[in-house]
Amino acid sequence: MSGQSDPRGSAFSAAELEFLAEDEMIEIVPNLRIKPLSLICGDFGPFQPQIPTQVPIWLAVALKKRGKCTIRPPDWMSVEKLTQVLEAERDSASSFEALPFHYVEISRLLFDHARDDVPEVYMVRSLIEDIKDVRFHKIGTGLEKLSSRTYAMKLNLSAMEVNVIRPFVTGSLETFYELTAPEIIQESQREEYRRPQTADRGPRRELRR
Repeated sequence: MSGQSDPRGSAFSAAELEFLAEDEMIEIVPNLRIKPLSLICGDFGPFQPQIPTQVPIWLAVALKKRGKCTIRPPDWMSVEKLTQVLEAERDSASSFEALPFHYVEISRLLFDHARDDVPEVYMVRSLIEDIKDVRFHKIGTGLEKLSSRTYAMKLNLSAMEVNVIRPFVTGSLETFYELTAPEIIQESQREEYRRPQTADRGPRRELRR
């Protein structure tokens, strides 16, 4: 993966995060009969016309490309729900609204492959971008205050957001350990010195059998 060449770099690329998100389940509405599909990851189907069913996103996209289904966007992708999330994000400087861990990747996949299935797609896209901007601003503010022990933040971070801040947090923890390790070792040695020493009474006599 991309992080293997640079330990302090992001662990996953955007394409890798999207690949992971494709295993998330989503609802589709088939438009024809399809026999059950027995795959390594599980069995799906049989598919009946106009009967909704749950499949992984990668399978939904594959069927959509072949004109065999429509994809139903998840409830959180509605304009009403996203508007509420955006308002709540703006109102709170110390917490994040709960969104799917892969909300960025899921929305991108639907925008790319099922745009016609997303109601008010342009408004939905705009709201998600606004939510991302607000959340990243709060993340940046939180990282600036990371050194303060009294600072706390309720985290509901997504995969992309975790991926972005991981290098900073990892580097900060490494620096913190390097600076405090000598103090920790010295304190451990002092604790060891304070412990009462047990007298050495020599070898114990074996019990008679």
